[in-house]
Amino acid sequence: MSFEAYEDATGLRYAWNVLPQNKVDAKNYVVPFSCLYQPLRPTDTPLLLEGPPTVCRACKAILNPYCQPDLNTRTWSCPICKTRNQFHPQLVEMPFQTRPEAENIEYILPPPATQQPYVFVFVVDLCLDVEGLESLKENLIVAMNLIPPDALVGFITFGKNVNVHEIGHQDSNSSFCFNGAKSYTPDQVEKILGVLSGDLKASRKPTPNALEMPLNPANRFIQQLAMCEFQLTTLIDSLTADSFPVEKYHRNQRATGAALNVAVNLLSSTFSKTGARVMLFTGGPATYGPGSIVDTPLKNPIRSHSDLQKDATMLKNFRKARKFYDDLASTASLAGHTVDIFVGSYDQIGLAEMEGLVHNTGGTVIQSDGFSTAIFKQSLQRLFNRSASGTLEFGLNATLEVKTTNNLKINGIVGHVTSLKRKTAAVSDTEIGIGATDSWKLDGVSVHSTYGVYFEPVVETGSTFAVIQFITSYQHSDGSRRLHVTTSQRPCVQQGQNAIDYFDQEAAAVLVARQALYKVLKDNSTDAIRWVDKVLVDLCSKFGSYKVNDPNSLVLSPSLNLFPQFMYHLRRSNFIQIFNSSPDETAFYRHCFLTEECMNSLIMIQPTLTSFEIEAEPEPVLLDSLSIKPNRILLLDTFFHLLIYHGSQIADWRRHGYQDLPDYEYFKEFLNLPRVEAADILVDRFPLPRFIDTEEGGSQARFLMSKLNPTTSYKNNDELQILGGGQAETGAVILTDDVSLQTFMQHVNTAVVKPS
Repeated sequence: MSFEAYEDATGLRYAWNVLPQNKVDAKNYVVPFSCLYQPLRPTDTPLLLEGPPTVCRACKAILNPYCQPDLNTRTWSCPICKTRNQFHPQLVEMPFQTRPEAENIEYILPPPATQQPYVFVFVVDLCLDVEGLESLKENLIVAMNLIPPDALVGFITFGKNVNVHEIGHQDSNSSFCFNGAKSYTPDQVEKILGVLSGDLKASRKPTPNALEMPLNPANRFIQQLAMCEFQLTTLIDSLTADSFPVEKYHRNQRATGAALNVAVNLLSSTFSKTGARVMLFTGGPATYGPGSIVDTPLKNPIRSHSDLQKDATMLKNFRKARKFYDDLASTASLAGHTVDIFVGSYDQIGLAEMEGLVHNTGGTVIQSDGFSTAIFKQSLQRLFNRSASGTLEFGLNATLEVKTTNNLKINGIVGHVTSLKRKTAAVSDTEIGIGATDSWKLDGVSVHSTYGVYFEPVVETGSTFAVIQFITSYQHSDGSRRLHVTTSQRPCVQQGQNAIDYFDQEAAAVLVARQALYKVLKDNSTDAIRWVDKVLVDLCSKFGSYKVNDPNSLVLSPSLNLFPQFMYHLRRSNFIQIFNSSPDETAFYRHCFLTEECMNSLIMIQPTLTSFEIEAEPEPVLLDSLSIKPNRILLLDTFFHLLIYHGSQIADWRRHGYQDLPDYEYFKEFLNLPRVEAADILVDRFPLPRFIDTEEGGSQARFLMSKLNPTTSYKNNDELQILGGGQAETGAVILTDDVSLQTFMQHVNTAVVKPS
């Protein structure tokens, strides 16, 4: 089975598809034995079983195709810990779970007290202009129509102060006001709202029947959508901009931190351990109260990367705000709740400080220029996409547990997780990412959610394979509890086999990039770049063929030959480089990268470029300045942007309007081809990418130029005889000091062939 086919079947993509046979092989691997795991990857034939799974009595691993069942003795041997377990005495045929196709299976657990509906709390910024607020109100009503009718909904608005609206009574439209300058504890929120009065702490453990009880105080603020839809729609329609005056040359007083503080504490008090989403809609920077990132005077700029490196005061404020949001993230994660951030602003809103909220809770970030843009509207709707069975394509209050045989230790995970701090014998002392445990809290998990899991092989004599089992527990949108179990077996490399033949360079590039990104978050980009370079040189040294001191002699196998260019583009990517990006942009790019599966992550590292010519079929071309030609249209896909670039000749014809003439109908169809291709990409992409239509010399052509390998740059202008700084048949001049891929590979080759 190919790497891609195995990924489609199981959601797993390994960097190495064989384990090392001895300690020397293990050291030579360089890239850790690791995998990308996508628990809820859509499949054409999902395997669903009603009822609890059959569990090993010793290690709690779940029955799978790699056990050794014996129908005569009605026993099975656990492949993880080798313990013999009993089947049910009345078993007459082998359970379905022992078949090969049951590598990836989902259990629907029985419903004792688990039938809980999802909870959605909307936290809405009122410091918006009239157009922005009206558009946001329209989209909020659309979102309400996409939420299941049995879901529970709460509504909080904020400006300078924070208002928690009562939506449980149709005869009233009151709200409780919190001071936006203060941070409240859970007990204070409970006391002010009175959610523990009367029935005291009954609302801490709600059940479907309890939620229907009129005396439950939590019903006043968080009510079933079917029961409060009219009240909620009326409330949204009546929203007006924050009434506090804004001084001239000042920003709005926006208490974003206080609003999140109240929302998270309200949910953790009333619906702890129930799947819930706090959905923040904000249109500007947090300027007031806890978690603020800038003062209101416009003369005070919002922090940049340079400020955080050079200005001690700004760095102190950044760390203070970040700690505030990280503490909120810990509260939300512990309660099993997810925080989403929807940005509708040209300016920064403080996403870099709030990063922990979405990172630690498996939340979603949508970044757009305003709430009237297609990016925001369609991305919000796609969050509530339904599966073929009509259920939402995400789970909440999720956890992940990894079990392995004793020849494999767990290093950790790089992704949107927090540790559950449960350490077993399967846990390695070496940490990669979030380690020192075999269990993690995911909270929010969607069909896109992917996690990089890293292992440490323990070389044992006589070991022929390793078995890994991933157990994902989550609350489904139908209210049930689900267990998604994926069991995988990887063989050890055999005598005469070459491990590099089982190397998946695409998955390896993404897994190395995740490690590098984690190093950036912990250290700085310079150290991460040096580490990436070392991984590349060491890997080519171990598995390349070359003569010592002869750089031109290096030959890489087909399973490794693309890895160097992936690393080249990774070094230049927005995940490691912060030049020309704001802290919020960097946080957004990194968040998306740590969310997506292998192919989408590769597109982020090395964007795809497709060429369209009048007398030729569309074809992929090199991401290189040489690919730019006057008679060519290029379609660039960076995951975040879809850009159509018209060469100088095509742009000139378009300006003269040839596409509108009857004799040039073919030219009109030709101009439309890239748009059709782009539309196909836009259908499934989440978040929706920014669409750009530009041409040679256009201001937005910079998005293309910044991604191209600068084979033809101003530094080798004379050599290529490109005159006047324009474009010639040999490509376009890229104004950059970055080295080209060719120069980079010369340095790599030189480092590889040096005597060890």
